[in-house]
This record gives sequence, structure tokens and C-alpha cells, in this order.
Amino acid sequence: MIKLSNFPIKTLKSRPVVSDNLSTSLLLQAWFIRQEMAWVYIYTTLGLKVLRKIENIVREEMDNAGANEVLMSSLGSKLHWDQTGRWDVVDVLFKLPASTWKEYALNPTHEEIVTPFAGEFIQSYKDLDFAVYQIQTKFRNEKRAKSGLLRWREFLMKDLYSFHRDEASLDAYYENMKKVYMKVFDRLGIWKDTYITLAWGWDFTDKYSHEFQTLLDIGEDDIYICDECNTSHNEEIVDLENGFECTNCNSKNHRVEKASEVGNIFPLMTKFSDAFWLKYADENWKEKQVIMGCYGIGISRLMWVIAEYYANEKWISWPENLAPADYYIIVMWEENIEKAEEIAKKLELEWKSVILDDRIWKKIGFGQKAWDCELFGIANRIVLSPKTLEQWGYELTKRGEESTIIKL
Repeated sequence: MIKLSNFPIKTLKSRPVVSDNLSTSLLLQAWFIRQEMAWVYIYTTLGLKVLRKIENIVREEMDNAGANEVLMSSLGSKLHWDQTGRWDVVDVLFKLPASTWKEYALNPTHEEIVTPFAGEFIQSYKDLDFAVYQIQTKFRNEKRAKSGLLRWREFLMKDLYSFHRDEASLDAYYENMKKVYMKVFDRLGIWKDTYITLAWGWDFTDKYSHEFQTLLDIGEDDIYICDECNTSHNEEIVDLENGFECTNCNSKNHRVEKASEVGNIFPLMTKFSDAFWLKYADENWKEKQVIMGCYGIGISRLMWVIAEYYANEKWISWPENLAPADYYIIVMWEENIEKAEEIAKKLELEWKSVILDDRIWKKIGFGQKAWDCELFGIANRIVLSPKTLEQWGYELTKRGEESTIIKL
């Protein structure tokens, strides 16, 4: 349990206004985060708990989908980035000089690392198909980090890479990953307002890529949603000059929504396997190209999006499975601390996490403690006081429900 009597972090009385989104202000007020520089953040104990819960949900679903977790290097060699032709093309690449006159990159993405890595154990068709993923801090040398949710210089991301014998195998895996991603967003509480959105395939493929866009008033993207079949399109693929026409059903009827991207998937095809001569021998010992796919989810971005999605003017009402604790126990009067600890330990035996507000000697009243519980976004509040003990129990208040006395 977390005991607030020896907890160094204190909430702020007022909400700092630092950007055009409410979530950042509330996260700062609740001391979930501190800002180190423009769009580089420190996660405090409570913020880290939320971040890790998001991360673990993503990890569980990637494992369930049969992907294998690895952890690749943050540093990438200039040699590999030159080999794909991206050293002088990716304009957000942090480039670092080394003492040996070599240069390295702080990786914003890991195709240049994972492809030669996979090449070490791909020889024949028997070594395919498979996928690896990692959850790691990424870096982007943004020239203008901006408010909102888009441009970060340092962020936590899940990136998964799949390797296939042929395009049909990639297509099947790709379609399944759409379902896996939507299950992730369902568990995170944003599924009903998250759209699989057609987007530009960049220079990887002549097919579309797909983004997962969550509706938000402060979203940085405009998505065009067909009124007839609900197919969603990123503005970048809409012919604005001639007007919208759905790529699926050809309807022109649509609505435009603000949204924020929380994930994306790309059919990389052979762009990177060609650059690293990644091939395999088929059943007839004929040399074939390895087909690749890439699948990303912004873990730290998700924390902001979920916070914004569930924020009101006063606090963030986290979904219960993401809140920094399951229960917040308010104890009044010193003589009741031992009983409050007993309740907390009993809850922990039931695999519940607890924040115990035992700030008795700091002259913090009930009002401040109740406010902090709301500011932290914890759905279940327990109050233990002389008044509740007169009724041989404690007061339990669940979010949106009337308080009840639970007998001890």
C-alpha cells in the first residue's frame, strides 16, 4: 500500500494552465507528471502506476496474439540507417557523435534494428512466420514540440514487427492485428469512440496503412467517417478539391470528427528486407523475399488520450482498471490508523491496491483528503472515523453511488 504520511508528493490547490488540453493540467495538478522540458515528462509514483497498467494490458494482448517480446537497443548505427537510405531523410532523427568518429541515432523507430536482427535466424520457410515486439522509450528531434498530444521528443511506445513468407500471410496477420488492437482499446475504455482509419501507405506500399483514431475535441487529426458504412478516412487521403467519396461504398455522405491517433499499422512489404538482403529458401530451395509488417501503439500517448477522454473540469475519472489504486482509505484520528491498516491489508489479500491517507499529523482535514481521492481518479473511497466506528464499520463510497456502511 501507499501511505500518504510518508509520501513526498502533494497535489496542487489550483490547476496549472500549460497547454490547450485539460488532461495535462489535471495530471500536473495531481502530481502524476512533472515537465522536464517541452514535451519531455517525468512520471511520478502515481503516474507511473497508470502508465504501467496501460503497458501491461498492451503486453498481455500482444502475448496472446503469439508475438514474442524483446528489448532492442535505443542506439542505432549510422551504417544501418544509411543502408535503408533514411539517415538524411528522417528529419526528426537525433544524431549523436561518438568518440570513435562514428555516429549513432537515438531510434524513433526500429526497422533498422529489427530487420538485421531477424536475419540472424531466418534461413528457410520453416523459420517463418513470426512476430517480435518491444515496449521502449523512443526519441524524436522535433523542431517545434507543440501543445496538444502530437509532438513529443521522448515517449514510450510498443512496436511490433511481423515476418512472413508471402503477402497472403501478411494480410491474414494484419487483419487479425486490427482485432487485437481493438481488444486493447476496449480494455482501456476507449473502444466505442476509436475508429480504424484508412491512411496513406507512405513509401512502403501501394496499399493503405491504418490508424486507430480516438474521438477527442482537442484531437490533432480530422477524420472523415462515411454515414453509410462507417468507414473512417484520414484527411490526408480525402480529395478535398472534389469532395469526399467513401473508398468502401462510394457514398459522399459523411461527417468530420476531431480525433487523436493512438496506434497505427503498416504493411512494410519488402522495403526493409530488401535493404538488408533478408531472404529465405522455400520448400523447393528457391530464394524468396521476406514480407514485413509493422504495428505501433503509443503507450505514453494513450495515458494522455485516456486522461483527456475521462476528464471533467475538476479531475480525471480513470477507468477502475487503470486508476493508480483500487481503493483510497481516509482515516480520521490517530487511534484509528491501526484499524485502517487492517482494512488495507485485507483488501490487498484480495489483490486490491490501496492508498492509505493517514496524514494525521499534517493538519490535513477530511475535505482535502476527499478532494485528493477525486483528483487521483480513484473510484472507491473508504472513510474510517469515530462516526463510522460507532456504527461498527466504515463508510464505502463507489463512484456515482450512495455511500454505505460496511460492517467490520
